[in-house]
Amino acid sequence: MRFEAGFCKNTICQTQNSDLFMFDAHLRPLIDPPLNRLGLILAGTGLTANSVTLAGFAAGMGAAIAIATGHTLIGLFLIAVNRFADGLDGALARATAKTDLGGYLDITLDFFFYSAIPLAFALQDPASNALPAVALLASFYANGSAFLAFAIMAEKNKLTTDAQGSKSLYYIGGLAEGTETIALFLLMALVPAWFPALAYGFAAICVVSAGARVLIGVKALRQTGR
Repeated sequence: MRFEAGFCKNTICQTQNSDLFMFDAHLRPLIDPPLNRLGLILAGTGLTANSVTLAGFAAGMGAAIAIATGHTLIGLFLIAVNRFADGLDGALARATAKTDLGGYLDITLDFFFYSAIPLAFALQDPASNALPAVALLASFYANGSAFLAFAIMAEKNKLTTDAQGSKSLYYIGGLAEGTETIALFLLMALVPAWFPALAYGFAAICVVSAGARVLIGVKALRQTGR
């Protein structure tokens, strides 16, 4: 596998090759155009990106409740609704005006959603799922901190990238990204009995991804000379 993580400082652009980017970067050219067209249409109705973000979050919390109470197929549907809203709010923001508040809500509520689904499976079957859920959540924490910490430094150093589409922060790609995580959640909802194996397997991928993100971040920041 190969991926290209481009970053720019002022007008000087550099490109790094690595083996981390998975499906997200490749799906963007397919997903963004229709979402952008829909965003333009909906923007004309007065619908705001933040309202879509909040509606998507409500669907995500509904998915967690449904899974925790054993209604996994309803949870599966609501996970899909949440992810559609997550794509649509960005399209609406691009069609109107991106705001710091919108970016903050999008990132924060996404993390709430990602933590709620493993917790829901743990509540559904504590004996079988509690420990795998803990392992998965810990790996999410490591993976998330690896790119969020770099995003702070990237902002300080004026680094930008559009390899993952337009983001509110510098986003280092990895083996375990949004597309892979949602595919995991959908598979878990389809076959709940597989949760322990899927959780442990994906946790291992997240740990590898976090380590690779740290290495990429260290290399990129060293190149800034600061």
